[in-house]
Amino acid sequence: MKKAVVILSGGMDSTTAAYIAKDRGYDIVALHFDYRQRTQKRERKAFEEICDALGVSQRYVIDLPFFETIGASALTDRAIEVPTGGLEEGVPVTYVPFRNGIFLSIAAAVAEKEGAEALFIGVVEEDSSGYPDCREEFIAAMERALNLGTKEETKIKIETPLVHLKKEDIVKTARDYGVPLELTWSCYSDEEEACGVCDSCRLRLKGFKKASMKDPLKYRNF
Repeated sequence: MKKAVVILSGGMDSTTAAYIAKDRGYDIVALHFDYRQRTQKRERKAFEEICDALGVSQRYVIDLPFFETIGASALTDRAIEVPTGGLEEGVPVTYVPFRNGIFLSIAAAVAEKEGAEALFIGVVEEDSSGYPDCREEFIAAMERALNLGTKEETKIKIETPLVHLKKEDIVKTARDYGVPLELTWSCYSDEEEACGVCDSCRLRLKGFKKASMKDPLKYRNF
């Protein structure tokens, strides 16, 4: 059976990408990263529950403490507040420097070990928070680099099924694929109840509203 490594944070986008991979007939190898993000425990819980729902037995959880040392992001540096004033132009302080590049590099190592032919990541270019490592151009460059840096017989295709979708389209796609959205977690700042005002919560709520669907998560500010 063909294999795919799926980078699964536990958020709505990566979970939808995982369900698409399953629908395409891939045996999923789920890959999760603990990188000292503010909601690390809650994201890990979401990851495990989503893997259970998908029936995924092969799971990797990789610890990356150096992101906290690097800092420079509100997600990994407690001295930087998570913005709650609404989406801003440019790259926000919630951007973690080169995070997706590092994630993809590690995922390629796992894919090479497992003999996987595809690597799924739920990046979104058109309706994201302005992260440079979510751009399709970047993903294409990474795919070429990963294949240059692995064994000749290793051929990895990076699949980005959501990259051109708006958030409301992702919500609808998740519904169509039967994604258990109640298990997913998107909030950048809180682990008990989603705050509803950080960039990620705002994008998620906006998507549900435009899709005319009710978000199953509870929000502290609503």
